[in-house]
Amino acid sequence: MNSRSRALAWDPTTAIEALAAADAALWVWTPALDQLKFTGSTRSLGLGPLAPECTAAGFTALAMPQDRALAERILKPQDEGGEIAVRLRMRGGDLCIWRGVWLEDGLRAAGVVALESKFTGASSDALTGLLDRRAFLSRVGEALTAPGDYDLVVADVDRLRRLNEALGHERADMVLSALGSRLAAAFSGEAAPARIGEDEFAIFVRAEDGDACGRVRQALEQPLRVAGFDIYPTVSIGAVRTEGGPDAADAAELLRRAELAVESAKTAGRGGMAAYGRTLESDSLSRLALESDLRNAFVRGEIEPFYQPIVNLETGAVAGFEALARWRHPRRGLVPPDEFLGLADEMGLMNDLGLMMMRQAAAQLAEWLKRHPSAGKLFCSVNLSTNELERDALVDDVRRIRAETGLPVGALKLEVTESDIMRDPERAAQVLKSLREAGASLALDDFGTGFSSLSYLARLPFDTLKIDRYFVLTMGQDEGSAKIVKSVVNLGRDLSLEVVAEGVENADLARLLLASGCHYGQGFGYAPALPAQEAEVYLNESVADGSAPIKARSA
Repeated sequence: MNSRSRALAWDPTTAIEALAAADAALWVWTPALDQLKFTGSTRSLGLGPLAPECTAAGFTALAMPQDRALAERILKPQDEGGEIAVRLRMRGGDLCIWRGVWLEDGLRAAGVVALESKFTGASSDALTGLLDRRAFLSRVGEALTAPGDYDLVVADVDRLRRLNEALGHERADMVLSALGSRLAAAFSGEAAPARIGEDEFAIFVRAEDGDACGRVRQALEQPLRVAGFDIYPTVSIGAVRTEGGPDAADAAELLRRAELAVESAKTAGRGGMAAYGRTLESDSLSRLALESDLRNAFVRGEIEPFYQPIVNLETGAVAGFEALARWRHPRRGLVPPDEFLGLADEMGLMNDLGLMMMRQAAAQLAEWLKRHPSAGKLFCSVNLSTNELERDALVDDVRRIRAETGLPVGALKLEVTESDIMRDPERAAQVLKSLREAGASLALDDFGTGFSSLSYLARLPFDTLKIDRYFVLTMGQDEGSAKIVKSVVNLGRDLSLEVVAEGVENADLARLLLASGCHYGQGFGYAPALPAQEAEVYLNESVADGSAPIKARSA
C-alpha cells in the first residue's frame, strides 16, 4: 500500500466514531437471513432498540404506523443496482432519510441513514411545524429526479390581513397553526406539506394520488373556533402539473408558476382556483420582466453552454459533447430551455444566442483538448438555431472562431435540422459546403422525423446523422422503431456517415444500438447536460476508468 492509500485508510473504530459524530449510521439488509444490521449513531436516530441487528418484523414494528409502508419499501428486494431513497420516522426519533443500493444480484442492500437535516439542511416553519420555503424547494427538487407526473399546489389564505385586524396576530397565528395541522393530516409525509409564506401553504404530490386541489381545499376550508370566534377560512388555489425525471423543471420555477396561478385565481374572488398555463405568462407582467431579463442575460453572461457527453458505443470512451444553452437566472435559478428559447426566437435573439454558444463551446473544447491529450480527438456539437443558415456572416464567424481557438478540422460540429434545410435546399447546400470548407463538421439532427431529406442527403456534405430519441427510447418494445433505427444506421454506413443515437437511457439500449452497428450514443443513461466544470470531471473519470459509466436500467 502506498503512502496515499495509507493516508486514506480508515480503521473500523475511526469509521464508527465518525458516523456517531455525524449522527449517521450504516445499515446492511440481508433478506435471506431476515437480518438488518446497524453500525454508527443508532440511538439518536431512534434505532437504539434495533441495534446492532434486528428482523424485518422488528424494523417495521418500530416505524411510526403511518410510515410502515415506507419501511417495507426499504426491505423489498430489487435487482442489483436498484436505489433506495426513503424518508422514514421511527418511534421516538426524528425524520430520517434512508439511502442505499441493492448489491450482489439483489441478495442484499446496504446504505446510510441520517437525519434529514444532515442531507438537505431541511428546516421547519416555526409556527406550523411544516417545511419552510427553502426546505420545500429542496424536497421538490429531490422528488423530481424520479420519473412520473406530479402536482404542485399552492393555497393562499384569503383575507389574512382582515383576520389579523379582527383577532390580533396571536390569535391569527393560532388559525394558521391549525390550518397547517389540517394540511399535514390530509397528506402523507412524502407529500411535503409546507408553509411557504405568511399566508401561503403548499403541497407536492404524485398526480396518481388523486385530486390534490380538492384535498387541499377540503382540509383548509373546514370551519374552526378560535378564542370564541367561529372562523370560516377560504383559500385561493393555484396548481401546476409537471413531469419528473432527467428533463424535470427547476423546483423554484415550478413554485413560481403555481404562485402565478394563485394570482390568477384571486381575480375570480374568494375561493378561486386556477391551473398554470402559458397564457398566464403571456398575459402577466412577468412576461415583460422575463423579456427584459433575457435581453440583459446576454450582457451579464447568464446564458452558458452545458455539455452532454457523446460516447463511442464500441469502446465506451467519451468521443465528444453536445453544447446546450442554459440560462442561470439570478432569482429563478435555471430557466427551462423550452421557456426561454421560444421567447428568444420571438425577440429575434436566436442568431446572437447561436454565435454566443459557438464561441463559448469552441473555447471550452480547445481548453479540454490541451489539458486532456489522452482523451483523443474530442469534438463538440453546437446546434445552429432557426434561420441561422441564412445569416450572411455565419461562415466567416466559424472561420474566425476556429482561428482564435486553434481547433483542428472537424472538432467543431454544427447540427442542423431537416426543416432548416428544406426552407431553401439549394442555398442550404451552398452554405453547408462553405461551412465544411471552413473546417466545421456537420450533423443532421433528429433524422427520421421527416420525409424530405433522403433526396438531398447523398449530395449534402454531412458527416453525421443523429437518430431522434423517440425511436431509440422505444426500440426495445416497438418493432417499428427498432427497424427505423436499424435502417438509419445502415443508411449512414452506406453513405460513410457516422451515426449518433439520442435517448440512450440505459445499458440495454446501448447494447441494442451497438448490435445495430450504431457508432455513438447520447442520453441520460450516460449523463444529462452538465456545467463545464462537471463535464470535465466526467471526462476525467471516463479517461481514468477507460469508459463512460452507464445506468444499468432506467430509474
